Amino acid sequence: MEDSIRWIIKDFSTLSVKQLYDVLALRMDVFMLEQKTSLSECDYKDQKSRHILGYQNEKLAAYARLLPPDLSYKNPSIGRVVIAKEYRKEGLGTVLMKKALSEIQREYPDLSVEISAQAHLKDFYTSLGFHPVDGGKVYLEAGIPHLHMICKAVN
Repeated sequence: MEDSIRWIIKDFSTLSVKQLYDVLALRMDVFMLEQKTSLSECDYKDQKSRHILGYQNEKLAAYARLLPPDLSYKNPSIGRVVIAKEYRKEGLGTVLMKKALSEIQREYPDLSVEISAQAHLKDFYTSLGFHPVDGGKVYLEAGIPHLHMICKAVN
């Protein structure tokens, strides 16, 4: 699976219209329709973020956005992590997150990475080096239980 994915990392201003449409369609399909969240997909953070897109042929299979420091958190963060339904359970989420962490570490080598993780994915994010902060307090975001987690800088 991983070998058949074509990875693209771009700033917002360099996304093609098709790529932007693919991203918004995938995020809306998963977050709004499948998970039934009240989350707005147009939060004006995309324009200041970098975007990782994983395509298999012409289908967007995986996506995450990389937010700079002081946009969502003091540190850089990763958000809107999503795998298309038909590509789940194949390890693509791990590949995507490792690429996202690597890209952030390259750009911000001395900073930790923060995320707002869906609580049911705590073990997944822990396996990637994240740990809960705020005493592991669960909070609702868009009606879904979340945890604030951090991955310490490696340097």
